[in-house]
Amino acid sequence: MTREPSFVLASAGSTVVAEGVQTAFKSIPDALAALKSHSTPIVVGALPFDMSRPAALIRPQDVQFLDALPKWPLRPLPTVRIAEMLPGPDEHRARIEAALARLRDPDCALHKVVLARALRLAADGPMDARTIVDRLAKADPGANSYLVDLTAAGGEYSGTALVGATPELLVARRGDRVGCAPFAGSAPRLSDPEADEASGRALAESAKNRHEHELVIDAVRKALDPLCVDLQIPPTPQLSRTAAVWHLSTPITGRLRETSTTALDLAIALHPTPAVGGVPTDAAVELISELEGDRGFYAGAVGWCDQRGDGRWAVSIRGAQLSADRRTAYAHAGGGIVAGSDPDDEVDETTTKFTTILSALEAEP
Repeated sequence: MTREPSFVLASAGSTVVAEGVQTAFKSIPDALAALKSHSTPIVVGALPFDMSRPAALIRPQDVQFLDALPKWPLRPLPTVRIAEMLPGPDEHRARIEAALARLRDPDCALHKVVLARALRLAADGPMDARTIVDRLAKADPGANSYLVDLTAAGGEYSGTALVGATPELLVARRGDRVGCAPFAGSAPRLSDPEADEASGRALAESAKNRHEHELVIDAVRKALDPLCVDLQIPPTPQLSRTAAVWHLSTPITGRLRETSTTALDLAIALHPTPAVGGVPTDAAVELISELEGDRGFYAGAVGWCDQRGDGRWAVSIRGAQLSADRRTAYAHAGGGIVAGSDPDDEVDETTTKFTTILSALEAEP
C-alpha cells in the first residue's frame, strides 16, 4: 500500500483498515438505509460534531480486520511549529468566564458546557498521515488511534484527513452486546512518579470532576435506557490514563432490546455526549456555536458499522485535521465547564490535552 488508506481505527488488539471509496455518504440517514437494506456491507468514516452538517462516511472498496497496524513505509516528519492560537489563552479564559456567568445564573438551565480552542500548525513539508497514526498508536497502545479521509463530506473537506488517538469509546456493538466508556474529568500526567500518582488521586477525589463526570453518566444512561436492558453502570468512576492525561471513566455494558439497532444507531443516539457537548445538550451546543463557531469533525465520532449492525465508534478528540496538501493542521482541545470550574485551570487543561498530537508531530512552539 503506497497511498494513504481511507480509514483506520486501531485499538488494543484490533485494527480496521479501509482503502478506496465505492460510495460516499454525506447523509447519515442514507448510510443507515444502505446498511439496513444490506446493499452496503460496511460503512466507515466520521460523524461531525454538529449532526446537521455533512458526514464523511463511505462504503470502501476494500476493508481489512487486523490484529495491528500494517507495516507501512514510514517517513520522517517535517519540522512542525505552532503558527497561531485560535483563540489565545486570554480570549479562551474570557469565553470560560462568560460561560461561568451563565452556569451560575439561577435562572439558566445550563449545567455544563465543553469549550475548546484550536492551534494552527504549520509544517515545512507534507506530513505523512500514516506515520502520524503509527506514532500515535505506539505512544498510547490503549487509545483508539484513527485516520479518516474527510473528502466524502465535500466542499472544504476535499483531500483533508482527520488523525488522532482518542481515549474515549463512544459505543461498540457486537451481537446484542453494547459497551461504552464515557470520559469526563481530567488531570495532567507528570514525569515524577510520586507526583503523577498524586495527580491521579487528586482527580479521583475532586468533587468538581466527580460532578462533571456524573452529568455525563446520567445522560448516557438516559440515551441507552430505551435501547438496552441489563445496563451495568458502576457506582463510581475509575481512573484511566493516557500518556499525557489522567481521566475519570466509567465502563458501561448492556444488551440490546432490539437487534435491529445498529452500532451507528447507537452512536447517533449518544452523540454528542456531555463529555464533548454539555448538559442539557441543546443549550450547550447553542452556546458552543455562539462562542466557537462550527467545530467540524472535532469532538464528533470516528468508526465503522457493518450490515449485521456490529461496529465501534470513538469520540474524535486528541487529534488534528490535516490540510489537503498536508502542510497545515488544526488541532483542538477542550474541557468541561461547570459552576465550580476555575478559568485558569481550564485553560491549563486544554494545554495538557494538546500534548497527544503535538508530541506525535514533534511540534515546536
